[in-house]
Amino acid sequence: MDSITKKSAEFIARFDYTSVPAEAIQAARIGIVDCVGVMLAGAREPAVALVAGIATPAEGSNDAPVAVNGLRYGAADAALINGVSAHVLDFDDVALAGHPSTVLVPLILAEGHVLDASGQEAIEAYLVGYELWAHLAALEPGHLHDRGFHPTAVMGTLACAAAAARLNKLSEEETAHALAIAASLAAGLVANFGSMTKSLHAGRTAQSGIHAVRLAKSGYTGSVDALEHRTGFMRSFSPSGMPDLDASAFKIGEHFMAARYGVNIKRYPTCYATHRAIDAMINLSQVHNLNPDDIATIHVHTGITQRLMLRNTRPQTGLAAKFSMEFAMASAAIVRRVGLRELTDEFVARADIQAMFERVDVSVNEDKASADLPVAPFDLVWVTLQDGRMLRHDPVEHARGSWQVQLDRSELAEKFCECAGLYLPHDRAVPLFEKLYALETVDTIRDLHFS
Repeated sequence: MDSITKKSAEFIARFDYTSVPAEAIQAARIGIVDCVGVMLAGAREPAVALVAGIATPAEGSNDAPVAVNGLRYGAADAALINGVSAHVLDFDDVALAGHPSTVLVPLILAEGHVLDASGQEAIEAYLVGYELWAHLAALEPGHLHDRGFHPTAVMGTLACAAAAARLNKLSEEETAHALAIAASLAAGLVANFGSMTKSLHAGRTAQSGIHAVRLAKSGYTGSVDALEHRTGFMRSFSPSGMPDLDASAFKIGEHFMAARYGVNIKRYPTCYATHRAIDAMINLSQVHNLNPDDIATIHVHTGITQRLMLRNTRPQTGLAAKFSMEFAMASAAIVRRVGLRELTDEFVARADIQAMFERVDVSVNEDKASADLPVAPFDLVWVTLQDGRMLRHDPVEHARGSWQVQLDRSELAEKFCECAGLYLPHDRAVPLFEKLYALETVDTIRDLHFS
């Protein structure tokens, strides 16, 4: 009898790269490229050093993967450290109501190094993880954020187990056990957004995927109905309480979600819930050459789940400002940028930035969110000037860099080199981008050098 767990294991073990549409491969490609860039950009953040401090270097082992701090570790610890680094700036891509690349890529780089995987095998691992996440999410009518769960850390744990299972060439039975084990390792709270712990979600998720597969490979067992059982993963984490647990509704392998939803590349290192509004505010400022002193009120009408994530209305640090619509609008209005140099404690504390928070008015609607992201159908931004005039921006449905409004290759390279250049010299960042962009032609990912 078919079940969700069984169908998942079959898909992962029998995955056929030749059947994958080009759009899905492109999604994996740009997700991997972008994630490596932001992972390098975050390498020197305090959170990364603190997490690395509890890991044990694999001294003298040339087969161990290298983390962003330049030291070698066992694969699980390398994935932990690199996952924190990839997510700590909140500059990594977005899809499926979370951040698939920030958990999948650190795992693939670490476990793939140990297994001497090829570039094509890395893409396969990414896609089986993405597809499992996407098709499981399609069974749930609610949004995990609404219940306080971070999808990256919850759905991502199963996705990582799928990716690691594929890399390790596990049998269908072993893969089912790995998924069951991973289902009990999933955890992550929205309440920790704006703190170091949000980036720990990513690292711990990547690490858990490796642990689950290593255990299953050794003979460790789990319940092979752990996904669909009435006390299993899908029902336990369900915000609606009504997930569709009928195996016939689970369409994994029948069509590729990665081709449909792809990945959304971030142009700003803030929560993706702010991006459409930032695009609108920067555009208003540029078109009308707005002087910040002339602004009486910046109005933002956004989704109720977006507002839930943007919990910091008066942030005092760069980390907290990543989850603040008030900061996003202040930075966009005053300097017409929201970049890495604006997401610092010093910039957030500026008197003009702090004062602008009081002039940002955020309202919400409860319209149905989009299928792949917990956002309203569009965001609205308009400005009331001190003289009473009102300037309105057209509704923004898709941010620049989204799957619907994609960055071109040169724009991807520009972001990659800007990010990677914080850690690597330019003459090493450019060749690394080129190799990653043609990852399916790489014989071994051990040839990708990050330090």
